Amino acid sequence: MTKQTNSDALQFVKKKANPVWGNAQGKDGVSPDHIVQANVLVLHPHHKKRPSKRLMALPSLRSPQACLEEAVGLCHALELNVVRPILLNLSKLNPATYVGQGKLLELADLILAEHIELIIMDCELTPGQQRNIERLLNIKVIDRTGLILEIFGERAKTKEGVLQVELAHLTYQKSRLVRSWTHLERQRGGFGFLGGPGESQIESDRRMIGDRIGRIGKRLSDVSRTRKLHRNSRKRNEIPVVAMVGYTNAGKSTLFNHLTHADVMAEDLLFATLDPTMREMELANGKKAILSDTVGFISALPIQLVAAFKATLEEVVEADLILHIRDMSHPDREAQKEDVMTILRSLGLEEGPDCPIHEVWNKIDLLDEDQRQQLDNLAALRNDVSLLSAVSGEGCDRFRLGLNDILSRGSKIVDIAYAHDQGAALAWMYQQSEVLERIDTETETILTVRMDSKLSGRIDKNPSLAGRIIS
Repeated sequence: MTKQTNSDALQFVKKKANPVWGNAQGKDGVSPDHIVQANVLVLHPHHKKRPSKRLMALPSLRSPQACLEEAVGLCHALELNVVRPILLNLSKLNPATYVGQGKLLELADLILAEHIELIIMDCELTPGQQRNIERLLNIKVIDRTGLILEIFGERAKTKEGVLQVELAHLTYQKSRLVRSWTHLERQRGGFGFLGGPGESQIESDRRMIGDRIGRIGKRLSDVSRTRKLHRNSRKRNEIPVVAMVGYTNAGKSTLFNHLTHADVMAEDLLFATLDPTMREMELANGKKAILSDTVGFISALPIQLVAAFKATLEEVVEADLILHIRDMSHPDREAQKEDVMTILRSLGLEEGPDCPIHEVWNKIDLLDEDQRQQLDNLAALRNDVSLLSAVSGEGCDRFRLGLNDILSRGSKIVDIAYAHDQGAALAWMYQQSEVLERIDTETETILTVRMDSKLSGRIDKNPSLAGRIIS
């Protein structure tokens, strides 16, 4: 339900079904493309005995108040007017309305007095719960997933980004047609041998959305193949790829601009940038690398987005080095780290030889003297951490020059011999490694290669790819 969405079905939802659109209609009856400056009530339900899903992994690291503040930040990213954020302490979850009806009815006077047009529930609601709350309070309700999808729809600019967001939006809406649409009692006339009332409108609409999902899936498959061709080309040219990941608003885009002299949008705003960007970056000794800026992560990132952005996230999976950008001035930085690592693990990535992750401790300019000294001491005990400030530039040039050492960390020079009937394995080694020297004898071919820990891990998993290691 964004201005980038081309589906007639979703446009109908926007114009006909949503009370917010109806309240904001102009004289001509045409609804706006999105909510602008709507009065919003933000609710964060917190279960005292059993934390919500987004808190169960780290219940002691992220406070309910911090979760509420983050939800308000998401609303500000859409330029919504947050009238009041409210923390709801629940003793139990209501299967019908998530929050008890008594607590919801207590909000009725506030909704009328403050002219509230929209309620944001900072949790994941089922279609039935969302419908029941709307009926009870006679107001539009959006859960956390719907809010994040709206933000992504506003931020997507490239053709690929728009397609990925639309796919996530359609997948989310397909299960909620029974809630959103008001014209579903109508049926289309029958035909053929069956006759009768024919296909119900909801069946037709669901089929239309399903067809659109299929078409977008095919187009994104083409995007995935194109990206794979580009990755293979970079590997042949021996250009390493460095992917930046991190929690939203950790400073990835600002650091990206500093390292590559690009002009990517960078603001103090959740999900300020969405579309992935790749730029060439100068390393030490004239060497070059490709730096990739990916979408920011967040707690409880909708599963629809992770699936839809598969083509983009493949750049992270295939990267030679992953830079985890962290906001060290944030009080919930440890919880944010775990949220990022949870998403990386869902992509099949784990810290270790096969997945070199280097942490970049950003925003050190916002720390006081004692906090800075504490971080300096912690960083001195590790070799996989860099301290810098993307805004002030402190440590950025030193970090850029040291990236070459980080990329080659753990690599070693190895001589590998291949029999002449191991042509496939020999070709694979040329594609995956930096070949320094080749010697052909009557019985075998000897390659001198630079082997990093990532390549070594792949060979360990598939010994048929390796020849006879000489040294």
